[in-house]
Amino acid sequence: MPKIDFSKLPEKAPEYDLRELLEAGCHFGHHTKKWHPMMAEWIHMEKDQIHIFDLAKTASQLQLAYNYAYDLASKGKSLVMIGTKRQAKEIVKSAAIEAEMPYINSRWLGGTITNWGQIGKSLKRMLEIEKGLKDGLYKNYTKFERVKLDKEANKLARFFDGLRSLKSSPDALFVIDPKREKIAVTEANINDIPVVALIDSNADPREITLPIPANDDAVGSIELIVKAVTTGYKEGKKSIKK
Repeated sequence: MPKIDFSKLPEKAPEYDLRELLEAGCHFGHHTKKWHPMMAEWIHMEKDQIHIFDLAKTASQLQLAYNYAYDLASKGKSLVMIGTKRQAKEIVKSAAIEAEMPYINSRWLGGTITNWGQIGKSLKRMLEIEKGLKDGLYKNYTKFERVKLDKEANKLARFFDGLRSLKSSPDALFVIDPKREKIAVTEANINDIPVVALIDSNADPREITLPIPANDDAVGSIELIVKAVTTGYKEGKKSIKK
């Protein structure tokens, strides 16, 4: 797993109000029976058989994630956000589009990192068909052929719509629930690509470069963490323009 020298990151993150994290439900982990022992350092206590996160540590990690996202964007590097669980899908899509970040919210296609050459070709094919249909390049094709091309573009878009701005293999991933997105995390680790993750008490933090310990099921918690990281990325992009 790649290392990040956090001491060299620009200190741009705001202070996060622990009450805001509390109200968003960030403090709730999973049932104690489902916990991963390696998450012990992030857990404050156990209440009614539910693990409770230490929100001071969550806030500290969130600041690091903000600063890392800022640093990536300020250097023109990509941060791909991945969240395919029901609660995260629309949050991820909306926030990523606003921050002009690549994203995946349907399904991680195996090989997206480890077989980037083929994925890049599929992305290029999708964009070529879309442009061709829009510009009338296929006007001499039969109706059947045009419909076939349209179906091909739609099929590719199901997997790659959020990646259309990606020109090369990702520089880093931001994952909502690394346990669910295990294939993406594994591919990133194989290729020494840093992984920032909203991680709950049931996942293994050893696979994550920068864990943000918090509730990965509550919509409020997901929204707060996603907003913080994507805001960091947006501000980093602004710094280039300045």
